Amino acid sequence: MNNAKLWLVVKPTTGVPLFLSAVAISSFAVHYMLVQNTTWLGAYHNGSATVAAAPAN
Repeated sequence: MNNAKLWLVVKPTTGVPLFLSAVAISSFAVHYMLVQNTTWLGAYHNGSATVAAAPAN
């Protein structure tokens, strides 16, 4: 492990859950913002197919 001395300062029973919580919260925040700020993602998750435009002649 690269940062083995970190566990001399922070106990693993505190550091590991804190790290995993931070990862889970940031992942949730990123996915929430994707759903809120894109128009196509909600339709994709609901199974709506996009209609392809007819080619111009």
